[in-house]
Amino acid sequence: MKVQSIRKDWELIQKLVEENKKIIDVGCGSGELLKKLKNNKGAETRGLEIDGDLVREAIANGLSVVQGNAETDLFQYGESSFDYVILSQTLQAMHNPKEVLDQMLKIGSKVIVSFPNFGHWKIRLKLFLDGKMPVTKDLPFAWYETPNIHFFTLKDFEEMCANSKIYIEKSIGLTDNGKQFNIEGSFYSNLITHEAIFLLSKKKFEPIKIKAKKFPSSPNIATA
Repeated sequence: MKVQSIRKDWELIQKLVEENKKIIDVGCGSGELLKKLKNNKGAETRGLEIDGDLVREAIANGLSVVQGNAETDLFQYGESSFDYVILSQTLQAMHNPKEVLDQMLKIGSKVIVSFPNFGHWKIRLKLFLDGKMPVTKDLPFAWYETPNIHFFTLKDFEEMCANSKIYIEKSIGLTDNGKQFNIEGSFYSNLITHEAIFLLSKKKFEPIKIKAKKFPSSPNIATA
């Protein structure tokens, strides 16, 4: 479920997408991001949304959106059906986020995900001082009401990608005041990243070609 106030990640997602590609937005809401990609990138767009009211709103706006659950319905799309599969601010609300991510990488050549970083220094500080799960402007729900099921950090996500042979092509961090920076190579990224956007693809390993070692030919031995 997308939060209406979040728009910065949508701007970055558009920058990561090439022109005239086939895209599906998983958990697309009423299709605002799809509309931007269609108008600004010439994309052929599809959407998957669990909320029937939002699906009807998207269809009324001329978008191709179907009702479905990302955790159970992605299998209906064939392998490599899309150039990009997008999951914006929803991964942490999935019961089985890794399975969803694996399925997205199966149906799309590239995957773009954005999510809040629960390792941000403000969240750590609130947890340290109050001893309770933080309730903030961007995380406004108490622990027993929140739609967020998995509270993971930037390092958690990067470790999962490494263990799952998922290649991180690009990673962008946003600070809490909206400043953009490259996560890769930033020592303090897990502390200062408020929101993260990752461009992913599946690692493809090619067989290692071993060149045969050439030995010098034996010298001719003169016989008596």
